[in-house]
Amino acid sequence: GEILVSNQRAYDLMVTPRQVQKLDTLAFCEIIDIDTLQFNKKINRAKRYSSRKASLFIKEISKQTAADLQERLYEFPGFYLQERTMRQYPQNSAGHVLGYVSQVPDYVLKKNEYYKRNDNYGISGVENSYQKELRGVQGVKYLIRDVWNRTKGSFESGKYDSLAVNGKDLELSIDIQLQEYAEQLMLNKKGSIVAIEPSTGEILTLVSSPYYNPNLLVGRSRSPNYNRMYKDENKPLYDRSLLAEYPPGSTFKLVNALIGLQEGVIYKGTSFSCDEGWRFSARLKVGCHAHKSPLDLTQSIAQSCNAYYCNTFRRIIEKYPSATEGYDNWRNHVLSFGLGNYLNNDLFNGRKGRVPTVGFYNRQYGKGGWKAPTVISLSIGQDALVVSPIQMANMCAAIANRGHYFTPHIVRKIDGTALKDSTYTTPKHTSIDKKHYKTVVDAMERVFTDKHGTAKTARVKGIEICGKTGTAENPHGEDHSIFIAFAPKDDPKIAIAVYVENGGWGSTWAAPIASLMIEQYLTGTISNTKQEAFILNGNLITNEHEK
Repeated sequence: GEILVSNQRAYDLMVTPRQVQKLDTLAFCEIIDIDTLQFNKKINRAKRYSSRKASLFIKEISKQTAADLQERLYEFPGFYLQERTMRQYPQNSAGHVLGYVSQVPDYVLKKNEYYKRNDNYGISGVENSYQKELRGVQGVKYLIRDVWNRTKGSFESGKYDSLAVNGKDLELSIDIQLQEYAEQLMLNKKGSIVAIEPSTGEILTLVSSPYYNPNLLVGRSRSPNYNRMYKDENKPLYDRSLLAEYPPGSTFKLVNALIGLQEGVIYKGTSFSCDEGWRFSARLKVGCHAHKSPLDLTQSIAQSCNAYYCNTFRRIIEKYPSATEGYDNWRNHVLSFGLGNYLNNDLFNGRKGRVPTVGFYNRQYGKGGWKAPTVISLSIGQDALVVSPIQMANMCAAIANRGHYFTPHIVRKIDGTALKDSTYTTPKHTSIDKKHYKTVVDAMERVFTDKHGTAKTARVKGIEICGKTGTAENPHGEDHSIFIAFAPKDDPKIAIAVYVENGGWGSTWAAPIASLMIEQYLTGTISNTKQEAFILNGNLITNEHEK
């Protein structure tokens, strides 16, 4: 119900070179805030286009500048103001989601005859993916002109003219208060927060950090602001929520647990020993943190045991006659959670992520040259496996729903009518039977409630949260902090994925951020204000000029 994008009145300054007479160039330039060099350049460009036809001199002049110019326009013959609209963003938030409008690019002009030079065009975000709905239909008026470009009347009495049709209003699924809160939590941090309503697939929050105020990309200041952000080494224009690809780390143990249950190679009471890791040989070991041993399935999720999932993964693959057959079967299960491919959502862009194929490993190790132990780190969400934050949030929603998900989408209604596209209203089912989810979901709750649970410090009194910590190895620096969660346990209203680049353990940054987001969304209040202050004041971008 909040206005996220509206239109404001603006003006284009037009010029007909043949009508321009001697004028006070300096005074003119001061009013419109350009220098004389720019003035001459623009006049010469207009002359090259046509001396008798009007052309654009300066686009998107503000109301105030237009008012100042209007008072003295009689001093500058050949120039006139043409009314237009430009975007306005009352909330100063959700820049990556909303996108921005600019002059139609040349590549669009070449392939789409609908657009004319200087038309507006949605470059990114919702502005791009719903371009046709937002633009409406242009009106057309055919006029008769003489050789001097003077209007002589309407062509064929207006027989071929048409009226313009307004663009459509879009209602987004974004909860703008939650979006703004998420942006505050991610201040001075790199990463992403994606929150989804599991029962519908509607996206509640889509944050990429560093982020930017969408009003920076409006009007004449758009180009300098864009260039400045484009050159920023922290990449505020880069949408990490859709484009960044990270290893899922230990959050992926949930998927391997479900596949193991489905394949019948483990059950709830299955225990494995862990001697601070899993050993296959003297040269091949996957380490683990110190904890009691052995652990059953529930404890392995609550305490995030690596050895448990190395053993589980090996059993899944070796259940079949060959490693390639076992691996293909495992991979198909993984793909059913929406990983490794485009989600086909209504967002501007995205990445497939990667669930490596048999061919990928055949090229790396040779056909027949690899087995389960060779790719054992897939068991803990590492190796060549990468996912985007929105894929992780969607995976969490599938677990929250006990085996299905709805394609994530950002638009709820178009001109007041609910979205009816079956792409977004038809559930997609995972390959795991519903009966297996209870064991894993119960274990996810223990991540918060168990005295050894990896997110016990992030629990919220009165809310049953189910989650899983993750720490993804990063060859370029400090590991990434990851957490996925949903709540309430038996009636999920929100599923969330949090990535904090270079944040270390999942329990340090990502888990408390997810808990704060869940509590804020479900209750509108925060009980652990000390933890909130720690996150809000946290700075993982150390240089002052980089903040």
